[in-house]
Order: sequence, then structure tokens, then C-alpha cells
Amino acid sequence: MSNAIVVCTWGEERGGLPGGAEEVLSLAGSLARSVGSDLVWLTLGAQAAGVAETAGRYGVAALHQIDDAKLADIPADVAVEALAQYCEQQSPRIVLFNQMAATRTIAPRLAARLDSAVVMGVTEVAADGDTFDITASAYGGDTRVVYRVAGAGTPVAAVWATAITAECPEAGASLAVESVAVDLSSVSERVDIVEPAKAEGPKLEDAEIIVSGGRGLGAVENYKLIRDLAEALDGMAGASRPLVDEGWVDSNHQVGLTGKITKPNLYVAVGISGASQHMAGCGAANAIAAINKDSEAAIFQYARFGIVGDALELLPELIRAARS
Repeated sequence: MSNAIVVCTWGEERGGLPGGAEEVLSLAGSLARSVGSDLVWLTLGAQAAGVAETAGRYGVAALHQIDDAKLADIPADVAVEALAQYCEQQSPRIVLFNQMAATRTIAPRLAARLDSAVVMGVTEVAADGDTFDITASAYGGDTRVVYRVAGAGTPVAAVWATAITAECPEAGASLAVESVAVDLSSVSERVDIVEPAKAEGPKLEDAEIIVSGGRGLGAVENYKLIRDLAEALDGMAGASRPLVDEGWVDSNHQVGLTGKITKPNLYVAVGISGASQHMAGCGAANAIAAINKDSEAAIFQYARFGIVGDALELLPELIRAARS
């Protein structure tokens, strides 16, 4: 389906869909309608349970799948080869990914294979004829920059799904999957994973409520108040980078540009100044509540609710209120 807007995803997360799929489809669907192109959804490896029905709801014209034993864990070398062959066959107008750890490796390499541009941290894409205006996060999420991408080739964009609100334009019937054949027999992965990282329990990036602590807590023993409030609110505990660097909590709790990118309904920031690197990980929350002794702290620029006060005095009262 030449000249299509292609969204590429893999795996299965919350709701039986690949992570960020609905948000990227929403952005891509708006782009496809604006330029009169078809929207194509390409999945790599085993297809997630909710893909066919979701494709119909988001106005996807064709649902493609590349499935091969070598794609079981989406190794980078194999994925890049599969996508390069797909683009050679299909000649898409642009390829959009959800930005996550794997796409940081795959998207730039695919663009190099296609001899085209790549933009990471994308929040918006518009088209003017054969030119794309791609808006991306810059300076740790503190500002936005617009890249004008023109010329031949298929540009590649990795989208910050957490910065987008999915808008489902229509209700449609489930789509039948179309298998796309590629030859991966000559590809060998150059990096061997001896033991994959194992994540147990709920994931911070999936939490509806997050309570995060920062340097304003003063001492490591005070982080227990963050855990207690998170538990009382049926949420999860997070932290700013300094707490992770100082060994108070492990990196699975870190929110920010170099940690987890989250999109909760409520984000409670306790003793956190509001640096741009931290806000890149929580700025997409539906509501931010901040507690900080410094009335001039940057976090209050982002917060819907703010309390200027000593967190160590306020947290026990909030925990009691939440538990009752």
C-alpha cells in the first residue's frame, strides 16, 4: 500500500495492546486524513489480542504483520532488516513508532538503512505537500522544536505516546491481518542477551496514581511516607533522580527523562523542584499535585493543586485522610 502512513508496534501490554499503540494510531490517523493517505498498522512478531478490533476503531485501512521465529523477542538487527525489507516493498510515506527503549535502537538504524531522516521524542506531525513538519521534545522536555523534513525517502519518527491523548475517531469492524513476507534467513544478531532483565509486579508507567518524592524529604527514612501515601491512594511510589543516585530507591522508581515516562491520572510530587528533566517523565499527567516548602519552586508552574509547606508535617495528615 504505497504512500501510506505506517504505524509499527510489537508486544502486548495493558489492555491486550502494544504499549502506546492507541496514542500513536490517533496521531497517525489525523495525519493520514489530512493528507488523504491510508493508515496502515504493522505489527512485528506475535499479534497482540486486541489489535484487530482496535485497528477497525481507529480507521486503519490495512493491518499488516511480519511474523518470524527470529522476531520472537524483537532483536534489533532482525527487526531493522525486517522493517527495511517491508519499506522497500511497501514504500510508506512515513513510519511512526512508539518511543521506548527498543525503538531508541531500531528507529535510527532503520532511517540509516532507508537513507532518510529520523526524529525522536515526537509530539506532533503535520504535512505540507511532500514536506513533514515534525514537532519534538527538546532540552529535556523543557521546550519543543519543529523539524522540517523534505525530499525523497521514508522518514522515521518515534512518538512520545505519553504526550498524546488518544482520540478514537470512529467505530469500525475488526480487520483481517495480512501477512507480509520477508527473508530473514541471512540475518544474525550481533548482541547476545545472556540474561534478560526481569520486571516483576506492576509497572510504574502503567500506574493511574503516582506519589513521588524528591530531595525535599531530607533523609532516606522519610521516603517511607511516600510509600505509605501511595499505598493509601492505591497508587505506586516514584522518585526523582537524586534519590535513585543516592541509593534511597532503585531505578525502577525513577520518573524523568532518564527514568520512566509516565501518564497517570494523578501525580503527587513531594519535595520535588520541578526541573525539566523530571517533568519530561510526569508532565503528561492529567493532574499534578505538588508539596514544596519553596513557594517559587518550578513544580508549581505545572501543578493543578499546590501546597506550600513542610512535607514531613503534611504527609502524615494526608496519609491518615487517605486511609480514612
